[in-house]
Amino acid sequence: MQNRRNFLKQASLMLAGGLVAPQLLTSCGGGNGSAAGAATEAAKKHIGLQLYSLRDDINDLGIQKVLEIVSKMGYVNIETAGYSDDGKIYDVEPGEFKKMCADLGMRCTSAHLSHFMSDDMQADLSWWNKAIEAHKKAGMKYMVMPVSPINEKASLDLLKKYFGDYFYQIGLAAAGAGIKFGYHNHDYEFKQIEGQTIYDLMLENSSPDHVMFEMDVYWVMRGGQNPVDYLKKYPNRFPILHIKDEKAIGASGTMDFKSIFDQAYANGVKDWYVEVERYDGTPQEDVQKSFDFLNSADYVK
Repeated sequence: MQNRRNFLKQASLMLAGGLVAPQLLTSCGGGNGSAAGAATEAAKKHIGLQLYSLRDDINDLGIQKVLEIVSKMGYVNIETAGYSDDGKIYDVEPGEFKKMCADLGMRCTSAHLSHFMSDDMQADLSWWNKAIEAHKKAGMKYMVMPVSPINEKASLDLLKKYFGDYFYQIGLAAAGAGIKFGYHNHDYEFKQIEGQTIYDLMLENSSPDHVMFEMDVYWVMRGGQNPVDYLKKYPNRFPILHIKDEKAIGASGTMDFKSIFDQAYANGVKDWYVEVERYDGTPQEDVQKSFDFLNSADYVK
């Protein structure tokens, strides 16, 4: 369930009950020809990658080979999406996974993992405590829940239970390990509950000291909103971002990445991750194109 692929299978079963928006199932769900030059430039720019972008390659080639490919592309910052109940990350012990990344000149700084609230809060928190321990060993700075059952069919009370209580308890435990806990959006959070935008309710009903948000800028745009407006309105709530486009970064021409980066840097954002969910070419080709686009952009540090 905690592996994103398995988790999305569970989420699909919840669609019948109206608790999970269909859009989550499409998000959370190669060429290395320029690798030598890209790797040189990587020292100048802090470009991260959500490994979900190469999910099929991970299954086919294994995590070690994919990390080698990602390193050669020029990425230096890694966000995972492969935690399992046995406490491993992509079937690797957390400390060993940290070393695998470090040996390739990369850092694993963030993770996506999910565990829905049940009727047994103690059991839920026990699961999270084990996950927090694992990700601390891996050197993570952030742990992110990439989906929730809160959509326009949910009640305001359920939203408050998740973001005001459940997430607070997880965030408190994570803070004790030096990790920030947060939530990653899709586009359905920009629908409404009781006449109020769900995303605003999530932000306003969660503790700023214990729950952060990883803004997915593409899904904000798809939800009919401007990512820059949220970065300005809540400057301290978004320490990390997902930089995303329809397919490879920059390919659609519809995302104003310059204004997003300008405001993010003004807010003090240091960590962000490319995520490519759909492709024009192979996953590796589009992940490389995304790096090259951002690496050549003068507004990206």
